[in-house]
Amino acid sequence: MKRIRVAGIIFIDEKLAVMHRKDVLKRPEMPEYYTLPGGGLEEGETTEEGTKREVKEEFGIDIKIVKKLYEFTSDKFDQKEIFYLCEYVAGTFGTGQGPEFSGDPKYIESGKYLPELIEIENIGKINLMPPEIKNKIVEDIQNKNIQI
Repeated sequence: MKRIRVAGIIFIDEKLAVMHRKDVLKRPEMPEYYTLPGGGLEEGETTEEGTKREVKEEFGIDIKIVKKLYEFTSDKFDQKEIFYLCEYVAGTFGTGQGPEFSGDPKYIESGKYLPELIEIENIGKINLMPPEIKNKIVEDIQNKNIQI
């Protein structure tokens, strides 16, 4: 079975919450990019539970799942990705305590993880991965299919 990765699409103060990845050594072709908060499911976890846990670990905030927006299969990474529109509930953005912030040497190759809020008009200008999802988000914002 393919790995399942879940991710949250969260707007805070009319900005998109993203993880800015810098100095990524394990991807020399792309040492800097942005991702939506998320990761793989833990055993016995639903996709909604995994999304809430990953967002809490990476950003330090609590969210409510609004709805599933996108499902994407990545042949390159042999995984299915599920993207949920989420609503910010509580917590201070940028206070995540997940393993990527632990200083564990196994994360050195993964580079720096920097939580950021991106202005809506700049989403199309950043290297947000995967690009197919970035394009859908931009299109859905323009067509008012996503309420911010």
